[in-house]
Amino acid sequence: MILWWIVFFSILPIDVNRKKNIKIDGEDPGSPENPKILKKFIYTTGISLVIFLTIYYLVQYNYLNLRNFLM
Repeated sequence: MILWWIVFFSILPIDVNRKKNIKIDGEDPGSPENPKILKKFIYTTGISLVIFLTIYYLVQYNYLNLRNFLM
């Protein structure tokens, strides 16, 4: 879960258009018009899955074994 959030916050500022045509009082001028959140959720899930499976298989087949580093 932590891995997913790290990837999500890394992807969040990508492909954001902050130029607004209409200015509304009380709205942050730096907020995007269309943040494309669904697209970012899908990308985040895919990237997190690849990273998780890589780490899982490295640990499963003892390529990444912390016990060997401690001895």
